[in-house]
Amino acid sequence: MTNSNAQVSTKVGKRERLVQAAMRVFYRQGIEKTTIAEIAREADVPVGNVYYYFKTKDQFVAAVIELHAQVLAGAVAEIAELPGPAERLKAMVRSWVDQREMAARFGCPFGSLAAELDKREDAFRGEPARVMGLLVEWGRTQFAELGRPDADELAIAFVAAYQGISLLTNTFRDPQLMVTEGARLERWIDELRVR
Repeated sequence: MTNSNAQVSTKVGKRERLVQAAMRVFYRQGIEKTTIAEIAREADVPVGNVYYYFKTKDQFVAAVIELHAQVLAGAVAEIAELPGPAERLKAMVRSWVDQREMAARFGCPFGSLAAELDKREDAFRGEPARVMGLLVEWGRTQFAELGRPDADELAIAFVAAYQGISLLTNTFRDPQLMVTEGARLERWIDELRVR
């Protein structure tokens, strides 16, 4: 562990460290292949202490889903002050493109998790759909502010373009695919604005 990680881990409580560690490990290797011991090791928390905070892996999953919702809320808040919806949409695209190296290795952080949970009988009670719906709703609001009567359809197309390019970037292990699609999405947003 590097010094910077050690400094971060002392500033964040054990529960938060465990959730952040679970998010990273789930992203790298998936939920099914992850053990609670691996999460504890990643968080630098003794395994015996984990059960004080989380009794089951499903409790970790629920906490990670909520952390993804918080990360999305933070990203939206960061770009909320931009002057218009087109600028906000393009800023979101750029944030996705900035993650292209990780997408090439592991796919979309939340999309990968949602796809894995969808294979479960209970689909984790629709929680992944709720969080993905937050992004779709944010996109719908932006397109509606552009004056688009088809804002619902455009929001789905926007999120689908990101999820699709994340999958292709990961499948081909080619971060440049995300760069190319990001540029196309920015042009698309500009075209929608002038209609």
